[in-house]
Amino acid sequence: MNRDANAQGAASTLNLGAKRIVVTGGAGFLGSVVVRKLRDRGCREIVVPRRAHCDLSRRSDVLRLLDHTQPHVILHLAATVDNPAERSDAAASFCNNVLMTTQLIDAAWRHGVKKMVCLGSASSYPAAAPIPLREDELFSGLPESSRIAHGIAKRLPIIQAQAYRKQYGFNCICLVPTNFYGPGDNFDAQTRYVIPSLIEKFVAAVESGVPEITLGGSGTSTRDFLHVDDCAEGILLATERYNGAEPLNLGSGSEIRISELARKIAALAGYSGRMTWDRARPDGPVRRVLDIARARRELGFTPKRALDEGLSETMNWYRTMRYTRASGEQAEAVASAS
Repeated sequence: MNRDANAQGAASTLNLGAKRIVVTGGAGFLGSVVVRKLRDRGCREIVVPRRAHCDLSRRSDVLRLLDHTQPHVILHLAATVDNPAERSDAAASFCNNVLMTTQLIDAAWRHGVKKMVCLGSASSYPAAAPIPLREDELFSGLPESSRIAHGIAKRLPIIQAQAYRKQYGFNCICLVPTNFYGPGDNFDAQTRYVIPSLIEKFVAAVESGVPEITLGGSGTSTRDFLHVDDCAEGILLATERYNGAEPLNLGSGSEIRISELARKIAALAGYSGRMTWDRARPDGPVRRVLDIARARRELGFTPKRALDEGLSETMNWYRTMRYTRASGEQAEAVASAS
């Protein structure tokens, strides 16, 4: 049996249109874009398990899923997202992420799945790793303290995938995306990330007419933001073209200060008031930007969507979504009163 699936060669491109594919998390923000792009590639056999019927943290559910679907490829995008500001969910998030991925990798190998893709997290990088963050630094230290449970949980699949590759020749690749954003983003107050949080705050500030808004942290930290369409395209390019044991970063290749990001979003929202920063709130890592040289080399990966364009698109989507929801609630209230 082949001990290193990378020996298959970068020249062999997987035809996804001819494959039966399971996409865990396929109904979510990123997953729904991946599913759309799979359909654009001609794939018609796509299975999206839903938690109500398939709990991936239960081995029996995982085995039943694979027995029933017999997939050629698994794209494992499902994850439990914890909120770094809340410590109450760190244990449940860690346990669920580990159980889902560990059991799915093992079951996929046992069912003869030809290829599996696991999605990691940029929070897995060591707090002191040099910038830009390179894949070779992933195991050089511990993640930033506020994200250590999530970061370690999302590192473990890399170790498992490499072990199963070495012992069984199982072709499981691991990708490490940066923060992705775009239309359809998660605006839930408990689990949203920085871009949807800022959009919601500034839109609400404009609507209420407040002259000043307070934002958490110092605003001096930097982050790397990748449009969800570019992230999804990177995942599918890796599925088609990459068979290596080493993880691949997916990012924009550039960083922006949170204070500058806030100014951009404020301008899009039409907010002209004052911004102050609550320095008692943690910033997290001082800088975070991923090195994407390996993805460029192995996949020809080049992000297409500029940040300004993506932010404008996301702002427009959010406003439309809010208007549609408010109109629906108003119509429902009128109907109830009639």
